[in-house]
Amino acid sequence: MKPIRIGTRGSKLALYQAHHVAALLQASGLPTETAIIETKGDKVLDVAISKIGSKGVFTEELENQLAEKKVDIAVHSAKDLPSRLPEGFEIVAFTEREKVNDVIISHKNPFPDLETSGPPLVLGTSSTRRIATLAYYYPQVRTTDIRGNLQTRIAKMERGVCDGLLLAYAGVHRMGYDALIQKELSLDEFIPAVGQGCIGVEAHRSLSPSLKEKIQTAVNHPATAICLQAERSFLRVLEGGCSIPAFALATWKGETLQLRGGLMQLEGKARIYDAFQGSKEEAHSLGIKLAESILKKGGDKLLKEIKGTINE
Repeated sequence: MKPIRIGTRGSKLALYQAHHVAALLQASGLPTETAIIETKGDKVLDVAISKIGSKGVFTEELENQLAEKKVDIAVHSAKDLPSRLPEGFEIVAFTEREKVNDVIISHKNPFPDLETSGPPLVLGTSSTRRIATLAYYYPQVRTTDIRGNLQTRIAKMERGVCDGLLLAYAGVHRMGYDALIQKELSLDEFIPAVGQGCIGVEAHRSLSPSLKEKIQTAVNHPATAICLQAERSFLRVLEGGCSIPAFALATWKGETLQLRGGLMQLEGKARIYDAFQGSKEEAHSLGIKLAESILKKGGDKLLKEIKGTINE
């Protein structure tokens, strides 16, 4: 059998994720090989993600390789996937989810409380959701835009650009930096981005149905995939991407699927939130229901403001 060709970005974290998917495939007897592809988000490091564009920043070049059949599948951080994929593409598998929390990493130990009344803390992040959430709950904390791979960000922190980095636990853990975690942030305040902690496997419609089925059997984690279906349907209605400070998290309570999420004003002046629950068969409709509720509560005006600001 020919090896399954896996397309991936070249960062250490992206390669970790690609190798994780490769290991799952190999455990099912499927040979693999890996191709490294540079994306727009990897090339432009001196501009905030929200200013590059919200769609396809980390996926477009990988999708070109899929369409040209140079790779069979592409591996992404699920939170980097646009809410609507281009015509002819689909997500064929989601891996089992890692812990979803945001964390602060720093060499300062102990790390000051976010409520500290001392000199203002400066946290490095490129996420509009994290910036807005900090501004809403902890307005005394300052942020600075820091991009690049995790190792680059840590090096900037060590040079004194910031006191700490605000990141997803999953990436920190996968790269072996658990010892730098100073705070694990509450899921009541810092509800994550859609798909955070999960790896998505994308394919083009030209992939043979039999190979797609083998990949799904080896890689897909059904309980996680249902959660992602709910979260992504929410984001799809909002037409959100990397630059929109939206958040959503689906979790299981027994057989019940619980979905909560919302939208932040860019400067943290407003937070719109709601929650719904239902059966696994209702995953898609739960996401739509949540999005429609957020829009009715003022999210429609907020989205217009956000998109106007970002596109300036």
